This record gives sequence, C-alpha cells and structure tokens, in this order.
Amino acid sequence: MPTLSELVRLHSSVGDEDVEWLHMLASEWQLLADLSFADLLLWLPVADGSSWVCIAQVRPATGPTAHQDDMVGRVVPRGRMRLVDRSWDERRICREGDPAWRAGDVPVREETIPVRRGDDVLGVIARHTNLTGIRTPSRLELTYLRTATELAQMIAAGRFPRPGAVHELGRSPRVGDGLIRLDADGVVAYASPNALSAYRRLGLTADLVGERLASVTVALAPSVEPVDEELAQVVTGRAAANAEVENNRVALQLRAIPLVPDDRRVGALVLVRDVSELRRRERELLTKDATIREIHHRVKNNLQTVAALLRLQSRRLAAPEARAALDEAVRRVGSIALVHETLSQSEDEKVDFDGVAERLLGIVAEVSATGGDVVPGRRGRFGVLPADLATPLSLVLTELLQNAVEHGLRGRSGTVTLIAERSTTSLRVVVVDDGVGLPDDFDLESSGNLGLQIVRTLVVGELNGVIALDRCDGGGTQAVIDLPLPASR
Repeated sequence: MPTLSELVRLHSSVGDEDVEWLHMLASEWQLLADLSFADLLLWLPVADGSSWVCIAQVRPATGPTAHQDDMVGRVVPRGRMRLVDRSWDERRICREGDPAWRAGDVPVREETIPVRRGDDVLGVIARHTNLTGIRTPSRLELTYLRTATELAQMIAAGRFPRPGAVHELGRSPRVGDGLIRLDADGVVAYASPNALSAYRRLGLTADLVGERLASVTVALAPSVEPVDEELAQVVTGRAAANAEVENNRVALQLRAIPLVPDDRRVGALVLVRDVSELRRRERELLTKDATIREIHHRVKNNLQTVAALLRLQSRRLAAPEARAALDEAVRRVGSIALVHETLSQSEDEKVDFDGVAERLLGIVAEVSATGGDVVPGRRGRFGVLPADLATPLSLVLTELLQNAVEHGLRGRSGTVTLIAERSTTSLRVVVVDDGVGLPDDFDLESSGNLGLQIVRTLVVGELNGVIALDRCDGGGTQAVIDLPLPASR
C-alpha cells in the first residue's frame, strides 16, 4: 500500500509544508476517530480537480467500523461524494440532515470536515459512523461526541493539529485509557471511569468532578521541587503538552489538548494513562544494565590483576622461552580486559571497536620496543560491534599484530597496517606488514605457531569466518579475515 507522501506526490501538487501538515493530522486523528466512534477518510483533490483520492484512513477503537476494506489509494470522480464536494466548495463542515447511506450491508451516517491550513483548504475528512445497533448514548459517549465536534471545528478552522505538539505514536495516552474534560477555568467537568480509577490509584478518595485538576494533582503527588512547567500547563489545560505525575506508588502520563473551536478557549481534553508498570520495568532494566556494566568493570579489574601477576612471575623467570610465553599470555589477557573495559561504559552490550583497535595498535609499539622502529597505521572503520564478536576479534588482532612484528619484521624497522572494510553484511579485516614474508612451505593449518592456531580456531570456529595468509606483491605478509555480520548487528 502506498504511503501518504507517495499518494500526494502521485496525485497532487501541494507543497512540502502542506504535506507535513497532513502528516501531523494523520498522526493525531486516531483521537478524533475514537471520540467520534467513526471511520475517518482523508480525501485530497487530484491535480486537475476532476477527482478525489483517499490518502489516509483510520478506524475507531471505540466502535464498529463502517469500512471493512481499505480505501487508501481509491480515486473517486468529483460529483460522486456530495458532502465531500460541498465541504470543499463551501469551506465548512457539512452534515445537513445527517443523511444515512449503506456501505454494503452497513447503515452509515456521513459528516465532512474541511482540512484547513492557514488560509488554504488542503482536503476533506469524511467521517463515517456505523449506525448498526444505535442506541441512546451514555454520558461518557456524549462527552466523547461533544469533544469530537469541537476538534472537528478546530480542524476546519486550522487550529488542529497544533504545530510542535504532535505526540509520540504508540506512547501517548489514548481515549480509552482515561479522559478528563476541563472547563475554561481548569475545573473537571467530566472524568471517565478509567481516568477516575487512575487517580484513585494515585491516592484520590473523593470525586474529581467539580475540582481543579491542578490542585488535586499537586496534592496527590507532592514534590520538593518546583512544579514542572509542562505539568502545570497540562493540569490547567492551557497548552498542548505532555507530562507525567508520580508518587511512591503510581505514575500517570497526562496529555492536554486545549479546545478552541472558535476564537476562545472553552476548556481542554486531558488524556490519562497509568504507566506505573511500564516505569517499574524501565527501572528494572536500568538496574540490570547498571549491574551488567559493573560486572564488566569487575571482570576487567580481575583480568588486569591476572595480567599483573603473570607479569610479576615473568620477571622472576630466568629462562627466555618461559618469560616470552608469559609475556604473550599477558598481552592476550590484556586484549580481553580492554573489551570488558569498553563494555563497562556501554549501555547496550555493544563496543565501538575503532577505539579498541587504536589501543591494540599500541601492542605493536610494546612488542617492537627492543627491536627496530615499527610504524603502526590504521585505515577504515570497524564501527560498533556486539560483545560476542568484539571479544574474540580483539584476541585475533592481538595475535596477528604481535605475529607481524615478531615474525614478519623480525626486529627490523618497517610498517604494520590494520585495515577494516565493513558492509551491511560482512566485515573484512586485513593486517599487513612489509617484512620478510612467509616461508615457501608455509601452511596455516599445519603451522606450529600457537598464536596462529588461536587465530584460526577463533575465526573459523567461533566467528564463522575465513582467514587467509599470503605474501604481498611488494614483499611482506597480509592476513585477511572475512567475518559475517548478521542483520541484527
């Protein structure tokens, strides 16, 4: 199904600012559909004015739909929809006589609302109410319908939606979560059962109707801090805003929409949602995240302690081979500690590996300190990697960089370069040196080098990648590693 923007570009010539206004309206109009108990269809005139195209549709969550089929993208010649034509021509809401017609087997009442932005009318909303099982409305339903009428008048006058006040889709309170109707003075004229229940959970013992919502809310959720400006705007209904109010037990999310059907504000609609469980889970996640980061920090400290003990033991050994083995173990432990140090500062178990790579290149200087002058370099970006890839990759690079200095350059001056090439699905890592190159009979699988055995095991067995060691054309050696990157990474 084409998007609203695609349909507008295909059938109309309205400007970008008008398209943005239509997007704001479409992001808000589930509210109007629920208050109206009606389907909403947004019709836009095609460029030559001969037809209408439906660019958006929404069904009510509070009542039966009048349209089982999707209408988006449907083109209807002008003259087929009398009230839509009249709303466009006369620039006003049309519902004369509330004529009923049938959509299939469903009796439908239609009302049309011009969509105004500034001095221009961009399109027409057709509001279709399914009349099946119609009955005398309750006070709740009457309040819904009255508020829907005022919002429709605001749309026709260009006062709704309000620029900059678009709510977060899927996160703001909905009509069914709880509804409070305020008068012009901020006094509660009506509170739905769900809204009243939410305030009861906050600690209310009396009724809301007849009380100033601001006074009640501040009394139920006292704070040592000054009253938040957005909260003050919400509970008085004087501005379109979102806010949260919380005490030790309950958290409520509030959204206010001032009702200005003509030139004066007649009151406000305040939507209420109990988000206590959501906030509790968020706090649990924050606690768990902090715990995980503390674990990484302690693992890093423990690994550094192990490295220090191995370094101390190495200094006490006289045999050169034993000291070299312990020094290699120190570097391997240090590379793992480096990843855990990065994870201890991360909030999502992901590692910015470019920083790790820079620090691993420091190994080149450390290993070559007693030999020739080695110049390390790096090209390309690794980007952010998940922890289960970053840890073994850091070990692999430690071994390859150390191998390039010790066995490639063999104590002579030269360069060691680390190259990263990343796509959406794969990562290629290359370690190049300009040393003596590989022996003629070299075979990676049968190599007795412990470091290369570790590299091959990690790359092939743990990272599901491939590795190849080859001579460079101008002399030296390059190690090439190709690793898959799942889409979730």
